[in-house]
Amino acid sequence: MRNVVVVGPPGSGKTTVAEDVARRLGVRHVEVDSLWWEPNWTEADLDVFRDRLAAAVAQDGWVLDGNYFANGMRAVVWPRADTIVWLDLGRAVTIPRVVWRTGRRALRRVELWSGNRESLRLVLRPDSIVVYAWKAHPKYNKRYGGLASDPELAHLTWVRLRSPSAVRRWLASLPSGDARDQLDLDRDVERERRHPHS
Repeated sequence: MRNVVVVGPPGSGKTTVAEDVARRLGVRHVEVDSLWWEPNWTEADLDVFRDRLAAAVAQDGWVLDGNYFANGMRAVVWPRADTIVWLDLGRAVTIPRVVWRTGRRALRRVELWSGNRESLRLVLRPDSIVVYAWKAHPKYNKRYGGLASDPELAHLTWVRLRSPSAVRRWLASLPSGDARDQLDLDRDVERERRHPHS
């Protein structure tokens, strides 16, 4: 496991998990949001975004977090990946996390990508991340549920984690630093190779 993509709905903990995996494996972490967002919450041109993705995965040893499925991430990144970590957590977990995270960032004026900050005004809009997280949640099961059996993705190992405790156990099972080649995943963790519904 050297080239990893962490996916899942908003609030599933993609960035936190990706940072931890990268640290344990001794590889780079790339937050895909940082490649997508320009200043003033402007989306990057698709060609620019794809070029940034290609540069991020040009060398071996990385962990990316983010979905951006329709914007070229799968075509550019997944052929070079060896593992997909799917944080398949329910709304009861993800929505409170999104509300807490967004509110905290807005109140503290946390700078995110390209100088962008969330604000309470943005949180209350009909197109806010909170509303999006609720409405978009079901699409992730639909999107990722059948991909493990796609012949074009047969080279990938799928790790599907369906609860915060499963995420914690899986992370705890990973080595750190030079021990990364002796990876021995905890058998109690829900993980699936190629057929997530089998």
